[in-house]
Amino acid sequence: MEITGEAQEEQTTGERSTRNRVARSILDHGPSTAADLAQRLGLTQAAVRRHLDALVAEDVVEPREQRVYGARGRGRPAKVFALTDCGRDAFDQAYDQLAADALRWIAQSAGGGETGEAAVSAFARARLATQTERYRAAIEAAEPDERTQALARALSKDGYAATTRGAPASAGEQLCQHHCPVAHIAEQFPQLCEAEAEVFSSLLGTHVQRLATIAHGDGVCTTFIPQAHITTSASTSGRNPA
Repeated sequence: MEITGEAQEEQTTGERSTRNRVARSILDHGPSTAADLAQRLGLTQAAVRRHLDALVAEDVVEPREQRVYGARGRGRPAKVFALTDCGRDAFDQAYDQLAADALRWIAQSAGGGETGEAAVSAFARARLATQTERYRAAIEAAEPDERTQALARALSKDGYAATTRGAPASAGEQLCQHHCPVAHIAEQFPQLCEAEAEVFSSLLGTHVQRLATIAHGDGVCTTFIPQAHITTSASTSGRNPA
């Protein structure tokens, strides 16, 4: 049976659409195994692997050894697929070079050195001010033990594809941001990541710890929220006012 040019084009378009779904799923959920992707997208693992092979060839995704937080079990870690810088660029609309030039100008205009770095930090905090107030409203409307999840939902609305999960040994929670619109800029100006962590700490009322960042080459920005904060918040909210 001969396939017409129109049918071939339709088949190619369908393949591309599915391939984009695979890449988008990795963006939204972070580095994923073929089995994870197959389950999320309702595809066979064989079909997913075929699309992953094509995405690897296009330098959109890359295979990695799965990172394990806490004690590692026996056996070889599963292979996961993460977006490359090129793959992230396909989703990003930011003018990275313009932003980098602007921050460099701010640092130089302030005198460079530590003074310049402080100026960039001040800018980073000011940039987050509006977002912080929106996030605060969402967090304060949530139950104390659901505030990390509320923050994740608010971040997702701003394109960070954020989720939460339990930390090893129930020590707390991990806030995971599977996408960062300013990752390329944060590679050059870590003050952006530092200011964001400060905001999380302020909003949740506890010291938080950054475990990984996309800007440093990790697949996901991961922030640890200690269990003590969650327990204390829930306990405090249940007290009657004096």
